[in-house]
Amino acid sequence: MRGTTRDAAKAQALQRHGIDATTLPADAHLPADLLAGTTHLLSSVPPDAAGDPVLRIHAGELETIAPGLEWVGYLSTTGVYGDRGGDWVDEDSECRPATTRGARRVAAEQAWLAFGQRTGAPVHLFRLAGIYGPGRNALATVRNGRARRIVKPGQVFSRTHVEDIAQVLRASIDRPRAGAAYNVCDDEAAPPQDVIAHACGLLNAPVPPDVPFEAAELGDMARSFYAENKRVRNNRIKQELGVSLRYPTYREGLAALLKQEQNRSGG
Repeated sequence: MRGTTRDAAKAQALQRHGIDATTLPADAHLPADLLAGTTHLLSSVPPDAAGDPVLRIHAGELETIAPGLEWVGYLSTTGVYGDRGGDWVDEDSECRPATTRGARRVAAEQAWLAFGQRTGAPVHLFRLAGIYGPGRNALATVRNGRARRIVKPGQVFSRTHVEDIAQVLRASIDRPRAGAAYNVCDDEAAPPQDVIAHACGLLNAPVPPDVPFEAAELGDMARSFYAENKRVRNNRIKQELGVSLRYPTYREGLAALLKQEQNRSGG
């Protein structure tokens, strides 16, 4: 297994897991030998203002190996659906992005699907909800003193644990369907303040006071997340790929993360 990253520390971490990882600047061409013989390709590189950088920079190399590709995955986001006022969306819902980031993702999805149609490579889209896992979760936010319970009435977010992302990808590799899109999220879209309160309970930490959204001091990026409010259905990964979520809600996910931390520390 081979991969690339822009961060040397991440490359070393991947290497410790047996992955032949190469540190590669965002605008550099992949070495020809790195792609030689590739049968399965996964891209997690976000698009920029000029489009998808992988397709833009490496189009020639990718078209060369396309005949040998058995599976291609592109990690997108549920942000492609835009704001639905708390209503449900599924993979057949129209993409109506509410942010520039979302619009770029829609364009990147279309570019990858076009690559598949042009070359015959079996491309799959994975629309990820908010990702959490070791070191990146509400427990860590509470511990580092950055937890806030920002309340916007009716606001919910969907989430997904990194281990569930991994098992969805493996299931798709086992059951490829060219052109398919999959929502990757847990079973419960929940208000963000509820997740923080639950993390505080697990850590026996005081629950921060409610902060009305209108009064919250948020950067442009953080505020843009609250511009979208929707519930995301995940039926397709279950029915088509046979996935059974390890962490169907944030409660199971946070409990497992806390247990892992305690096991590592001997507590």
